[in-house]
Amino acid sequence: MNKKIISQLRDSKPSAPDTGAEDSATSAAGPPTHPTSTLTAHRMLTISIIGMFLMSVCGVLYFAQSLLLPVVLAFLFALILSPVVRWLYRRGIPEPITAFVLVFSMTSSVLAGGYWLSDPISHWIDDAPRIERQVRFKLAQMAGTIENIQEAQRRVEKATQRDTKSGVQEVVVKEPNLLSQAAQGAPEIFGGIALSVVLLLLMLSSGDMFYEKLIKALPTFKDKRRGLRIAKDIEREISRYLLTVFIINVCLGICVAIGLSFTPMPNPVLWGLAAALLNFVPYLGALIGIAVVAIVALVSLPTLGAAMVPPAIYMVCTAVEGQLITPSLVGRRLQINSVAVFLAIAFWGWLWGGVGIFIAVPMLIIVKVFSHHVEGLGWLSEFLGARDKHMPAED
Repeated sequence: MNKKIISQLRDSKPSAPDTGAEDSATSAAGPPTHPTSTLTAHRMLTISIIGMFLMSVCGVLYFAQSLLLPVVLAFLFALILSPVVRWLYRRGIPEPITAFVLVFSMTSSVLAGGYWLSDPISHWIDDAPRIERQVRFKLAQMAGTIENIQEAQRRVEKATQRDTKSGVQEVVVKEPNLLSQAAQGAPEIFGGIALSVVLLLLMLSSGDMFYEKLIKALPTFKDKRRGLRIAKDIEREISRYLLTVFIINVCLGICVAIGLSFTPMPNPVLWGLAAALLNFVPYLGALIGIAVVAIVALVSLPTLGAAMVPPAIYMVCTAVEGQLITPSLVGRRLQINSVAVFLAIAFWGWLWGGVGIFIAVPMLIIVKVFSHHVEGLGWLSEFLGARDKHMPAED
């Protein structure tokens, strides 16, 4: 269908009113309103409207989590894989075939990895009470006082022993554990995964349909150019960032697994995978990984010196990655204010839980790119950006 640009005629300006009667009415009514008070009232009204809008958006995001979370995940994965689909399409491979192969390969890999890791993860979940008791006992030994050691021994004996009195039937009411809670939420989880996979397949199969619809929907040529530029920049920045970070995290997980394999640490491959996943969370992921590895090493290894080696290896790998590799590969264009990153992680983690923590930085990049191209939001893009290291010195 041919495009038509419809220009709207402006209404003619109304004739100027009779100022004489107005001046007499104004003088009779009293002195005019001060412009400062009018401006303050207008600002307060604007702030109130914006605040109500933001609260409404947060409410929708929170209560519509089961629908919006799979959509957001499909959108982010589509941004990552769309350049691959487009590149293969230029070489003669149809978009639906590429989309099916990519989605099937990714889904199969996730399912195979989950099945392979289900046994060690369930083992660690079952051993969590025993690990907690052993951590208490090791900490009491490190404290060095006889009272703490005796108290820890009494707690361990009390927790491990069972009352075997004859003729007495013990009835214990237990709270649902992690596995039972996961089983109860399994239909919703699998429903969200199915929605995300199908939506991702449709988005990749459609190719550049989104850009075509965007161009047709925007009214003016200027808006078309700006909308297309925003969409292209968001796709380029997100795909480049996530692909680079994914490769870095995979290499980090391999290094951690290889390093821990030279120690008596159990399941080094599991800890390598945990390091790769946790590193998607800036700052907090490395700290959580080091703490968990330290706790497990303290329980699993016999001496304190041997228990300090695994967390030290983990810390060295994450330090080299965070201080040298990621800044040099990701580049300064994608560096973001650390305060903004921390607030985004806290907000999305509170809103959508663990998955929200992983998508916090990509969502922040989208906001930064969008605010960079929209007039009036340059201050937001400047705030989200990293500190300029070449600022001139003050006099």
